[in-house]
Amino acid sequence: MQLIGDKRPRCIAAIDLGSNSFHMVVAQVFDQHLQLVSRHKQKVRLGDGLDAHQYLSKNAIERGLECLTLFAERLTDFEVDDVRVVATHTLRKAKNAKEFLERAKTIFPFPIEIISGQEEARIIYNGVEHTQIASKTKLVIDIGGGSTEIIAGQGFTPKITHSLSMGCVSFTQRFFIDGKLTSQHFSNAYSAAIQLLTPLIEDYHSLTWDVAFGSSGTTKSIKEVLIGLGFCDGYITPARLSYLKNHLSEFSSSKEIRLSGLSDERKLVFSAGVTILSAVMDTLNIKELHFSDGALREGVLYDMEDKFKNCDIRVRTAEALISRYHIDLAHGVKVKELALTLLKQIKPQVETEVSRELFDLLGWSALLHEIGQSISFQGYHRHSAYLLKHTTMPGFNTEQQRLLSVLVRYQRKAIKRQELPELSLFKPKQVTLLIRILRLAILINRQRNQSSTPSVKLTIEQEERWTLEGDSTDWLVKNQLLDYELKEEQQRWENAGWLLKLS
Repeated sequence: MQLIGDKRPRCIAAIDLGSNSFHMVVAQVFDQHLQLVSRHKQKVRLGDGLDAHQYLSKNAIERGLECLTLFAERLTDFEVDDVRVVATHTLRKAKNAKEFLERAKTIFPFPIEIISGQEEARIIYNGVEHTQIASKTKLVIDIGGGSTEIIAGQGFTPKITHSLSMGCVSFTQRFFIDGKLTSQHFSNAYSAAIQLLTPLIEDYHSLTWDVAFGSSGTTKSIKEVLIGLGFCDGYITPARLSYLKNHLSEFSSSKEIRLSGLSDERKLVFSAGVTILSAVMDTLNIKELHFSDGALREGVLYDMEDKFKNCDIRVRTAEALISRYHIDLAHGVKVKELALTLLKQIKPQVETEVSRELFDLLGWSALLHEIGQSISFQGYHRHSAYLLKHTTMPGFNTEQQRLLSVLVRYQRKAIKRQELPELSLFKPKQVTLLIRILRLAILINRQRNQSSTPSVKLTIEQEERWTLEGDSTDWLVKNQLLDYELKEEQQRWENAGWLLKLS
């Protein structure tokens, strides 16, 4: 029974589609704090289904969809804005990831974001920082099924982030595929890990950290096995890992491993995980590693909560890009304000869904649309598209970056609708809607003079028939250059199959 005046706390959920397992955590938001309500885990072995040509097998896709069906049942009453789903290494690599995403839409009502390795590292660090004891500086190591993230940071700010293509599943497939645990297998895996880590040594040796943490399933399993072997403090050290590798070599195969604290489902990939962590600790000269319960999923939850508190990592990303590429911020703000005003005007008139996310991404594209001018004014829209697609942008997932790239690519010149890429999280009508609005907002602000920027209103009669109306009947007579450019724009729209009426 709910008391009068009580308000139900907001519930949020984070889902991590990993290479080995899919995880879901559900939490309640109390003021500025989170309280975990439930955890759900399903071993999917998605990474096992990735063949030599980087295609997911049908069986792996089916296993993933079955898990999402179960998760969907738990999230029946959740709003879209209260669930965030991130996919990591395997779906980053899979050439047929789109097939998985399209089929997922039919049984799972929440968008799935494929995040970059750098973004994964940032979120992991965020999860550790929020859930561990306070320390001025820290190092975080997260060994997943397909990749390993290593992050050094200060407070809530990651300073150095790397994501390496080595994980307990991928290294098992490369070095322990026959299940045998010979000293040669361990040596080959260790050497391969060292080879990947060596180019990073200087980055991390330039920093110091108060404490080092290992997060996620690999580190947790190693910690529990070491406790079972008598190292009751739970710390992981290079000497203890060496002891553990020697102990593992005594078993004839992975299936024969009998160690307290090691689950049956972890046995096949355990030796690879131990070897990777041993290589990381040796390379970075880490004397002692602590385990962190918080990692990617918790980081996603706190990211959602940070946005709820209007603290957005994307602001820092945009500020860094504006400074680095000398973008005219005042002009970008003017374009953003007009673009958001136009989108707000026509939102009730369009058939497609216009979410808060679309407003946000339109705003970011407006602020950053001239980023390519730092390379060359000629063709700067193409340069802008390239930079926004390939630059590391903390806070933005892969699809969001692609959308930003598309928007600034088509901010001017000809509109070739047949060349627009297909996106998984955004419908074609949403993409073209934002392209048209951004083009108009940029064009109307082309003269970069506040006094000459007219007040306009945008309406839609039919989906492809838009009307741009000024604040007076002679508004275009007073703005002859704008009149000329708008008439050119009308022709470009007509060539693309759209109609722009000026009134």
